Formats: sequence, C-alpha cells, structure tokens
Amino acid sequence: MSNYKNPYPTVDIIIEYGDGIILIERKNPPYGWAIPGGFVDYGESLPSAAIREANEETSLNIELIEQFYTYSRPDRDPRFHTVSTVYIAKGHGELRGADDALRARVFREDNLPDEIVFDHRDILNDYFIYKKTKKRPGIK
Repeated sequence: MSNYKNPYPTVDIIIEYGDGIILIERKNPPYGWAIPGGFVDYGESLPSAAIREANEETSLNIELIEQFYTYSRPDRDPRFHTVSTVYIAKGHGELRGADDALRARVFREDNLPDEIVFDHRDILNDYFIYKKTKKRPGIK
C-alpha cells in the first residue's frame, strides 16, 4: 500500500457578534489575528468541529448559520497544507479569548487589524463582499 500525504481538514468560523465579527489573537505561531477555528478531530463532523473550536477560542456558544466556502490553496497555511471549510455563525454569550487565543475582539470591515495570518484577510474580504452582494467566492 502506498503512503499518501493528505491535507489536514480544518474549520474556520466567521462569528457575527454585536456590530461586527470576531477575530482572535493567536497564542502560537504564526502570530497575529485570525478567524477562530482549528483542526477537525478524528471521528468529528465539520459542524461539530466548528462549534467546539469557536467555544474553545472565544468562550461563546454559536449558532451555525451557513457553510460559506471551502478554501484549499496549498500555501494558505505556512506550516502545512490545510483545507478549511468556513462557516458563518451568530455568537451568544460573553466574549473571552481562551485556549489557543490570547484574546478575542470584535472588528468591523473598516477597522480590521494589520497583522492577519494565513489567508484570513482574503476570506474576510470574500465574506464582506458576500454580505453586500450575496455573491459567493469563485473558484480559486
């Protein structure tokens, strides 16, 4: 049997909260701000992983609204090849950064931080376009 090297499945969750969306400041490299998310555990569904990761990093309960898009560009994560399914969700509760997050904050399109890691700035740009036009990202 051949030895296959496959991408790692991940989820990212654009959490709508208050008048903006939540980003977390990463505790581990690569450092910077990111959309909450992480790796899918063996035996876990994508929606379950999204709910778990969102709660671990933001302390919020979330309601998944829709599956937005899947991002798979091989260089999207500098550590290794990941494939991320991105969800849009509503957040409920008291926001507090935890687990892999130093802190969590609410941002709007006009005040995003400069240091956004991975391809998350592209994902956020796609999200803000979608919110205005209802046009989903094209194949990349």
